[in-house]
Amino acid sequence: MRLLISFAALFLSVIFLQLGTGGVAPLDALSGVSLSFTKTEIGTLGSSHFLGFFIGCWWAPRLLGTVGHSRAFAAFTAAGTIGIIAHMMVVSPLAWALLRLLSGMCVAGCYTIIEAWLQSKLTNETRGRAMGVYRIVDIGGSLAAQLVIGFLEPAQYFSYNLLAILCCAALLPVVVSKAEEPPTPAAPRLRPGLAWARSPLAALGVVTSGVTGAAFRMVGPVYGIEIGLSADRIAIFLAAYVIGGGLAQFPLGWLADRFDRRHVLIGLSVLAALSCLMTIGFSGLGPWPAYLSAAIFGAATMPIYSVSTAHGHDFADDSERVELSAAFMFLYAVGAIASPLVASGLIEAYGASAMFLFIGTTHAALVLFSVIRMRARPAPTDRTAYVVVPRTSFTIGQLFGRSRRG
Repeated sequence: MRLLISFAALFLSVIFLQLGTGGVAPLDALSGVSLSFTKTEIGTLGSSHFLGFFIGCWWAPRLLGTVGHSRAFAAFTAAGTIGIIAHMMVVSPLAWALLRLLSGMCVAGCYTIIEAWLQSKLTNETRGRAMGVYRIVDIGGSLAAQLVIGFLEPAQYFSYNLLAILCCAALLPVVVSKAEEPPTPAAPRLRPGLAWARSPLAALGVVTSGVTGAAFRMVGPVYGIEIGLSADRIAIFLAAYVIGGGLAQFPLGWLADRFDRRHVLIGLSVLAALSCLMTIGFSGLGPWPAYLSAAIFGAATMPIYSVSTAHGHDFADDSERVELSAAFMFLYAVGAIASPLVASGLIEAYGASAMFLFIGTTHAALVLFSVIRMRARPAPTDRTAYVVVPRTSFTIGQLFGRSRRG
């Protein structure tokens, strides 16, 4: 208990970060519709966010090593606050895309630093409890961020100012904390080819996870509008996705540690494809069927990143874990950067159902590839422990690597 109390400042910063930055994507989508942005332009905002996210993951360990944890955290938080508060000063899709670069950098940078700080203070005996609380705080903050959108008016100064204030408030717990800063971890090299060399299936699973999550989170509000959901119901629609994914992580971890992970991936992707068809079929039946399909979709898709990376680490030795985690992050970002733009373009050209047909097709391809890989080689007998990965960053992969067993 005393250990968790010592982390209270970091956990409070996580809540403020989620409330501030987690609400930007749905608010931008709703605001873009009210400002007559095209669906492709709205999708570009989501792609820009993940481009900034990638830059932040790459830059955070280097900045942290130069100026320390607190100053690096302050720099990324300031970038995120600027990216949010300046939205209504220059109302243009291009300007907003540039501002979303800043918010994406903020998310990746701040979480990298928070997770580095946490892990440096933990031991193998305390890691499970502390990270369990951290995941609850992270998921709870994300859920609250989606629900807040139901109370914010799109394209208004007040809405963006409130999110900017919440993002800026994340500075206070960290900078006034008396806790001593931890030593700085070394930054890993980036070798994207390592992921494919160790496990082609894990690499494709991570890309699929990036495609799926980014499309739903960034373009999901546009889909909600297309099927007739109001802003408050869109907030519940997005929250149902988070709830479903959060509840599924730990049961899926139990399954992934006891059965062939490829079977688990196949099951998840089959359920994901079926949930896409369910979502399309429920689109005209009112809000509650939409909430149910979103929850099932989240339960099927959110654990795929963790299952895929665990499968990839099964084929790596301890000396490769840091760089392998970095390679998975790169592949996740590749899928996430492209996905919102593709999904929004499909909605604009073919209607709302096209987004879920696109996502369902990617999961059908993952099922087919999983079957092919199962014929190529048997499952490893010595496997790493499944880890629920709340964020995808260089540093968190490095730090989790300390507790893995190869």
